Amino acid sequence: MFARVRSDVLVRRWVLWGALGVLYVLVNLNRLSTAVLSEDLMASFGTTATQLGTLHAVFFWVYAVMQIPTGVLADRFGPRRTATAGGLTMNVGAVLFAYSSSYAGALVGRGLVGLGASVIFVCILRFCASWFRADEFGFTSGLTFAVSGLGGVLATTPLAVAAEGLGWQRTIGALGAFGLVATVAVYAFVRDSPERAGFEPLEGVPEDSPVTVADLRGYLGTILRDRLTWVVGLMLFCTTGTNLTLFGLWGVPYVAQTYDVSVTHASTYTLLGSIGVMIGPPALGRLSDRLGQRTLPMVVGGVCYVLALGTVAVFGDPPLPVVGVVFFVAGVLIGAFVLSYAVVQERHPTDASGISTGTINGAAFFGAAFLPTLMGRAIDRYWTGEVVGGVRVYEPMGYRLAFAIATAAGAIALCCALWLYAHGEGGGDTEGEPESDVDAEPGRSPN
Repeated sequence: MFARVRSDVLVRRWVLWGALGVLYVLVNLNRLSTAVLSEDLMASFGTTATQLGTLHAVFFWVYAVMQIPTGVLADRFGPRRTATAGGLTMNVGAVLFAYSSSYAGALVGRGLVGLGASVIFVCILRFCASWFRADEFGFTSGLTFAVSGLGGVLATTPLAVAAEGLGWQRTIGALGAFGLVATVAVYAFVRDSPERAGFEPLEGVPEDSPVTVADLRGYLGTILRDRLTWVVGLMLFCTTGTNLTLFGLWGVPYVAQTYDVSVTHASTYTLLGSIGVMIGPPALGRLSDRLGQRTLPMVVGGVCYVLALGTVAVFGDPPLPVVGVVFFVAGVLIGAFVLSYAVVQERHPTDASGISTGTINGAAFFGAAFLPTLMGRAIDRYWTGEVVGGVRVYEPMGYRLAFAIATAAGAIALCCALWLYAHGEGGGDTEGEPESDVDAEPGRSPN
C-alpha cells in the first residue's frame, strides 16, 4: 500500500489532500464550537448575546479580511508552506483561547484561531487546482466542503459530550495540541504539485509556472473588475454566513431554550445540518460535473433553501422533527452555492486560482462575521430579564426574528443565482464559453 502511495500519482494526491483535510476538519470544529459551548462561554465570561456573537464573529472578521492575502500567499509560496504557517497559528490560538481567564483574552485567542484557519480552505483549493483536472474541480471542491461538514458534526454532540465530561477548556486545549501534530504532518508530506513530488505532470492539469508579483497584481485587478465576482461574493456572503451562524452559534441555544431541552440534546439538530454539509456539496458537485451545469442547480437549491428557513421564521416553534429537517436541508443545499467556486475557478487561469477563490471566500466569511452580531442584537431585544446558571433567557420571538434575517439572506442569494443563470454563467448553461466583463490577461484565453 505504501509503495503504491509513493508511486501512483492518482493515489498520492488523495493522501496529500487528506492531510490538508485534517486541518480543515479542525478549522470547522473550532469555528462552530461556540454553538455547543455558548452557555459555558456566557457563564465563564458573563456575556450578553451581542457579546457572545462578537466573540464568535471575531474568528470570521479576521478570516474574511485574510482571504485575498491568503490567495496571494497560496499562489506565491504554495499551499504547503502557507497551510503550515496557518496550522501553527490556529492551534496556538486554540490553546490560548482555551485557557484565557478574561473575555479580552478569549477574543485574542479566537482571533488567532481565525487568522491561522483563514488560509486552510484556499490552500486546499489551490492544491486541487495543481493536482486535479478542471472537470474534477466541482467534485473536489464539494468534497472539501464535506470535510468541513465532518468538522461540523464533531462540533455538535461529540464536542458537547467531551465538554461535559472534561470541561470545555481541556477539550479545546486538547484539540489545539492535536492540531499542532497534524500541522507537522502537512509540512512533512504535502507537496504543491505532482512535479514537486517527483511525478510527471498530470494530463489535463496545467504545469505550475513561476508567478511574479506583477502577475498576481494583474490577476487581482482582473478578478475585482469582473462583476461576476461581486455577484458570487454576495451570494456566498448570504448563504455561508447564514449556515455558519445557525450551525455555529444560534442553532443550539434556539433549540435548547425554545423547546426546553439540554444543550447536548439540542446539538443533535445542528448535527443534522453538518451531516447535510457532508452529503450535499460532493453530491451536487458530482452531478454538476456530469451535467456540465453550474447555475441551474443553484437556482433550484436556492428556492428550496429559502422555503426551508422560512418555515422556522413563519412558525417560530414548529415540531422539533421539522427543525431537524430544516437544518439538514440547509446543510445539503449549501452544496448548490458551493458550485460558484467552480464557476469562478473555471473563469480564471490556474495561476490565479488562489486569488480568485480567496476573493469570493472572503465575501463568504464577511457574512459569517456580520450576521452573528446582527442576529445577536435581534435576540437581545427579547431578553426576558432572567438569568439561569449565568445564561440569559430569551423569548422565542427573538429567535424567530433571527430566522427571518436568515430567510431574507437566502432570498438575496437566490436573486444572485437567478442573475448568474440569466447571464449564462457556469459551464453548460450556454453554448461555447461564458461572456466576460473584463479583458483577458496575457497568457489566458478569454472567457
